[in-house]
Amino acid sequence: MHGLRINMAKHILKCQECGAYTLTEQCKCGGVAVPAKPPKYSPEDPYGDYRRRAKEEYWRSIGLL
Repeated sequence: MHGLRINMAKHILKCQECGAYTLTEQCKCGGVAVPAKPPKYSPEDPYGDYRRRAKEEYWRSIGLL
């Protein structure tokens, strides 16, 4: 067993249906669980412009801009 490393680390997942946190890919409610952490930041974000436009449209629709 010397020199053999087993990666036992698991990442926490969040259910898209009920919002519960789990370590399994399928929640108890039957929903699909996805990674809970946001994607890694990149200065060359290819979707940043779309995200900023969508956010601005949303703010305008609720009267904050």
